[in-house]
Amino acid sequence: MTATAAAMSLASGEPPINFAAHQLRAGNIAGARDDFEQMLAMLLAAIYPGARAITANPGDWGIDILLGELSGLVIIWQSKYFWPVVGRGQQGQIRESFDAAVAAAARNGYRLSQWVLCVPASMDAQTAQWWDNWRARRQRDTGVSIELWHENALRNHLVRPDCAHVRRHFYDPYVPQQTPRAPVRDLDPDDDAGLDRALFVRQLRAAGHVELGAAKREYFNAELLAREVLDKRIPSEVEALSEADGVVHGIWEATFNAKVVDEDPRLPGLHAEVMREIRESGVFPSQLRAGPVHRCGLMHRVVEDRRAGWVRHWRDIA
Repeated sequence: MTATAAAMSLASGEPPINFAAHQLRAGNIAGARDDFEQMLAMLLAAIYPGARAITANPGDWGIDILLGELSGLVIIWQSKYFWPVVGRGQQGQIRESFDAAVAAAARNGYRLSQWVLCVPASMDAQTAQWWDNWRARRQRDTGVSIELWHENALRNHLVRPDCAHVRRHFYDPYVPQQTPRAPVRDLDPDDDAGLDRALFVRQLRAAGHVELGAAKREYFNAELLAREVLDKRIPSEVEALSEADGVVHGIWEATFNAKVVDEDPRLPGLHAEVMREIRESGVFPSQLRAGPVHRCGLMHRVVEDRRAGWVRHWRDIA
C-alpha cells in the first residue's frame, strides 16, 4: 500500500485498505486468492446488483464474476491475486485467462463484450508497457473491451458508500492469532568464524558484499529454528517449515529471473530486493515461529543448500 493512500485513508478516519489482509486472513497464498475473489464478488454485487460468481466446475470457462446472461451478452471480471507487484512472470497467466474466456464464449454460445482483470497490486514499468500493447492488440483482434482494475481502482470502489460493508468485512483491522516467535540469538565468536567458509557467505562475497555479520546471524537463527522443528517432528510445523522454504525460494527465483537481464554479472540489488520482500511478505505460514531474522535466514539456508545464489554464475560457485 502506498504512503499516499494510507495517509488519505487515515485522514478520512477509516482504516487503510491493505490487500495483504487476504494473506493474514487465509494464512497462505492459495487461501488469499480465494479470499480476494470472494471480496470481488461482494464488491461487484454491491456495484452491479446482477453480478454473480461462477464456480469452475466442471471445467474452466474463464469466468470468476459475471454480469449478464450466458445466453447473450456478458461482462467478465477475472480475479488474479498477484502480490506484491504485477511483473513479467504474470504476463503468461494474463494472456491465458483472457484467451480462455474468449474461447469459452465462442464454444458455449454467448458473447463476451468486456473483460476486466482485477489485481491487488500495480504493474512495474515493463509490464505496464506490455499490458498497453497487448490490450490494444487483443481488443483489435477480438472486439472485446479490456480493462484493468489495479489496486488504486479497487480502493476507489471500496470507499464508495454503497460498498462500505465490503470494506469493513475484509479490511477493517484484523489481527490473527499470533504464534509466539522463536527468540533471536547472537553468535559467539567461534560460530561466527566457522561460518566464514559457508557457501552462502561465499555467494554474498561474490556479489560484492563486505559486511556479513547480519547474514550470519540470520542463517544461524534459521538453522536453530529448523533443527528444533525437525527434532520435534510435529507434522503441522514440519509442513510449515517446508512451505516457508518454498516461499523464500519462490521470491528469490522470481526476482532473479527479473534481474538476470542486467549486464553486471553481480546482479546489483538482487539480495536487497529479495530480503525486503521476504521481510514484508504476509504469506509465511502462521504455524512457524519465524520472525524477520529467521525468515531471511531461511533464504540463506536455500543458498547453502545449493539451490540459489546472488550472482549470475551462482551455480559455478556452488
